[in-house]
Amino acid sequence: MISLGLILFSSFLCHVAIAGRTCPKPDEVPFATVVPLKSVYEPGDQILYSCLPGYRSQLATRRFTCPLTGIWPVNTLRCQPRVCPFAGILENGAVRYTTFEYPNTISFACNTGFYLNGTNSVKCTVEGRWSQELPVCAPVTCPPPPVPNFAKLMVYKPSSGNSSVYRDTAGFECLPNYAMFGNDTITCTAHGNWTKLPECREVKCPFPSRPENGFVNYPAKQTLYYKDKVIYGCHDTYVLDGPEEVECSKLGNWSAQPSCKASCKLSVKKATVLYKGERVKLQEQFKNGMLHGEKVSFFCKNKEKKCSYTEETQCLDGTIEIPKCFKEHSSLAFWKTDASDVQPC
Repeated sequence: MISLGLILFSSFLCHVAIAGRTCPKPDEVPFATVVPLKSVYEPGDQILYSCLPGYRSQLATRRFTCPLTGIWPVNTLRCQPRVCPFAGILENGAVRYTTFEYPNTISFACNTGFYLNGTNSVKCTVEGRWSQELPVCAPVTCPPPPVPNFAKLMVYKPSSGNSSVYRDTAGFECLPNYAMFGNDTITCTAHGNWTKLPECREVKCPFPSRPENGFVNYPAKQTLYYKDKVIYGCHDTYVLDGPEEVECSKLGNWSAQPSCKASCKLSVKKATVLYKGERVKLQEQFKNGMLHGEKVSFFCKNKEKKCSYTEETQCLDGTIEIPKCFKEHSSLAFWKTDASDVQPC
């Protein structure tokens, strides 16, 4: 049996060995402080971990006592940053951020046509709240559109009461006798102003000259203005080359200068020709001559291949050239076959 004296002696030696031990400087915990902070702690000394402002612990032990062993207990304390309320959606805009944790900053930007009503950035504070009220994106507005001189407002539908928003439009029309220079429609821009206004200018045209072998009718007034119209016509056997109705343009001249072209007299007495895709007798279809601009195709013979082909010609202001390949068929040479009756090549 072990004697009581031996037991007491062993306990004494153990106490002496342990009594000389101290605790070292405690482990560092990110985003936390230790009070008191020393290099050496005696058994029984206490320390207290505290998270820095903006951080908080998750139900872990924060107070520790230096034991006789000189070894600090396992520290599971973690200081986590506070999280601010979700702010990742901005209507008609965008939020730029990495996280919503302390001490991060987030910034805001609006889409084209909207402006930032409020701050352009906020910071997550130590209390877990945003440093300022979150902004909103408000629509850019334009005042009522100005009206150019000598014009009237034709189309305007403001989207916001008496004001217009980005991309709203307004359309104008010049008063009679005035021509518009520039775009007749203006647009509300992303900067809150309107695009460039058009200009309405009074435009006059000179009195039109009468075409040779024709006539021109125009309004009975002292001055002819923008968009006034005149009517042209030609005498018998002449054809109008150009539009019948001509308008005074914004440049102060007439939209066209029609002329009267003479008809053509045909030297050929008898021939079958193609006219508008159909076979007709030249002497019957054009007994009064061929009008300017009309076209016909004459039949010609290819003697080598013993077949026929056509060549087109046109009446141009009294002149027509008969194709050289065409040979007028004489009624006396009844045994010869007309080119129009020969098989096509």
